[in-house]
Amino acid sequence: MPFKSVFRPGLFEGKTIIVTGGGSGIGRCTAHELASLGAHVAIVGRKIEKLEKVCSEIIEDGGSATAHVCDIRIEEQVIATIDRVLQTSGRIDGLVNNAGGQFIAPTADIPTKGFEAVVRNNLTGGFIFMRETYTRWMRQNGGAIVNMIAEIWHGWPNYAHSGAARAGMLSLTESTASEWAHAGVRVNAVAPGAIASSGMNTYEAEYRARLIRDMTPYIPMQRFGTESEVSAAIVFLLSPAAAFITGSFIRIDGGSPNARPVWTGPLPPAARSEIFSGFHRSIVPDVFLEANDPPPSSTSPATSKKEP
Repeated sequence: MPFKSVFRPGLFEGKTIIVTGGGSGIGRCTAHELASLGAHVAIVGRKIEKLEKVCSEIIEDGGSATAHVCDIRIEEQVIATIDRVLQTSGRIDGLVNNAGGQFIAPTADIPTKGFEAVVRNNLTGGFIFMRETYTRWMRQNGGAIVNMIAEIWHGWPNYAHSGAARAGMLSLTESTASEWAHAGVRVNAVAPGAIASSGMNTYEAEYRARLIRDMTPYIPMQRFGTESEVSAAIVFLLSPAAAFITGSFIRIDGGSPNARPVWTGPLPPAARSEIFSGFHRSIVPDVFLEANDPPPSSTSPATSKKEP
């Protein structure tokens, strides 16, 4: 069963698109969708086993992909990776700056090294990848860049390090969109909220147990989003349909920043919140299995595989 994308087949035929953090979660889903639409996907990450597994899945589904081991925080590795992609594909039409991560901690308890590590992972590494992709190819040939930020509006308590980095990435997106437009390079961002992705598995068990119970009632749509819903926004921003969109961002959060319980009280149940889940190889995050609660997906825990 192929990826059920809403975009037309062959949309990215002959194009090469880099997806960082493509070995799992949203990056894996996005890589699959782009490949299903004809793109050659260069999947970047730190663990070769994960990258090769995703490449095997894509090739098995009839797509084209290559694996590139790289720590986006290390400039020399980023340069070498971009050069390898250009050597093998001869072009870079798009960059999905998806790699990143954080840990939960009250701001007063975050050590300086931990703060710097998260900023380097969620901001500096993305900057390096953007700059080198631009200077080594896109400045002379054009292209599209989509950066990953997050639901950072009104602050992000217990994730102040990541919130600061993601806010910086939004400003970087807006700045480069202006500076690079003359070269035919568009730069945009996506801002996911609560998404049922394997990234949820990185949190401690106690925190995972609270995720579904405590977060869902504060989301107007009363559910978590799917990886497919984030991927679709990324694909749109990379596509020709977004040719006049740059320096912007798309929120994918079920309206959670707009919920103001202090004024409205408890949100009413959302009986008709439609779900889009086109990823035929989606994996149920552990938190939903632990809670015995199916995620917002057409794939149920009973039939899905856990991510290794």
